[in-house]
Amino acid sequence: MRLLLLEDDALLGEGLRDFLRAEGHVVEWCTSLSAAQALQDEPFDALLVDWQLPDGSGVEWVHARRALGDARPVLVLTARDRLADRVRGLDSGADDYLVKPFAPEEMLARLRAVLRRTSATTTAPRLDLGGVWVDLAGRGVWRAPEGSDDGTPERVELTAREWSVLEALARRAGRVVTKGELDRLVLGLDAQVQSNALEVHVSALRRKLGHDLIETVRGLGYRVPGPK
Repeated sequence: MRLLLLEDDALLGEGLRDFLRAEGHVVEWCTSLSAAQALQDEPFDALLVDWQLPDGSGVEWVHARRALGDARPVLVLTARDRLADRVRGLDSGADDYLVKPFAPEEMLARLRAVLRRTSATTTAPRLDLGGVWVDLAGRGVWRAPEGSDDGTPERVELTAREWSVLEALARRAGRVVTKGELDRLVLGLDAQVQSNALEVHVSALRRKLGHDLIETVRGLGYRVPGPK
């Protein structure tokens, strides 16, 4: 996933960013609303938002984003633990509310749960892409084995970067994802990579999952088929 982390505490923000990146996610970390606003149109899969920031309220920012039609999942992070605060945070448009201090593992588990709930109305948690099955919540992929008598799907092991490419495409199954968008989803804004890095990962996925899974739309980008 590509995540926006909005947290002004330097120690906590750095720790969460590093933890999430170690788990294979792409994280853009901002310490103010103005910095987050500059990234408002970036293709994030979910937002992790601190309540109190140097230049305003993260909860009010979430409420404003919802009013503009932004439906991306939001997890509010805050030291406020009163019932009234939890109600206000959820009523603002947050999908979940996590009180500090918390374990990063719990935050990630809550984020996965939010994504499962929100994807129920948009994308099935396990996608059938025509002989390839992708479990977005469980971060797994299976392929029907060639020459098998029983046809039982076999799990395919992917590297963290290969999974990131497949996940980004699968969450947008059926539509073209431009190379620029895929760069940002998989590599982030600050990544220093060779210009052909995505092509290398796409080629590896085709070897492992079949050459017909990922279509190159010449001059535009890549596309996987819509779910069956």
